[in-house]
Amino acid sequence: MIELAPGLIHVPGYLDADAQAALAAELAEVLREAPAFTPTMPRTGKPFSVRMTNCGPLGWVSDRAGYRYQATHPQTGRPWPAMPAAVLRAWAALAGCPAEPEACLVNLYAPGARMGLHQDRDEAEFAAPVLSLSLGATALFRYGGTARSDPTRSVRLASGDAMVIGGPSRLILHGVDRILSPASDLLSPAPGPLLPDSVPAGGRLNLTLRRVSAIRRA
Repeated sequence: MIELAPGLIHVPGYLDADAQAALAAELAEVLREAPAFTPTMPRTGKPFSVRMTNCGPLGWVSDRAGYRYQATHPQTGRPWPAMPAAVLRAWAALAGCPAEPEACLVNLYAPGARMGLHQDRDEAEFAAPVLSLSLGATALFRYGGTARSDPTRSVRLASGDAMVIGGPSRLILHGVDRILSPASDLLSPAPGPLLPDSVPAGGRLNLTLRRVSAIRRA
């Protein structure tokens, strides 16, 4: 484990090659049951460059009505599929949280996709971390502080890596600058697992697990 900042923990190679392949196969089933969709920005309706779906009791969606969690797919109207067991095991091993996650966002990055700096603050429980798992092409992940004026740094997230965003870092600004091509990915040249057909060649699949509702405390 590498502590990049207080509460921001990078775990390189958390999933080995067999675990990555098994999880990718399970996510292919998730995507068949809950097809990827393109979220849009509130008010403007501008589409994200990242497509997504969800699994678990709740899923995150964004459209003209705003950012929110809901229990059903915005296009099919069906409940989200269950989270894969491997995802729940990763939460139990890395999150340090007594409550289970309620949402698992599945983000599909094409080679040219990116995600601007943002905070994960649509949840009612900030004591629980956000847990990220990466599959496929390496991403250049950027992180800063809680203010836009804070300096930022970047780190490469390779296939199989985990990232815990919690504690003092729970509300930091973070994003993905770009997806690295194999030719430029000198620190992680090994190919990623066979990703579902929904992910373009050379793309990346990222899972982010979140606790949405407040944890009941004695």
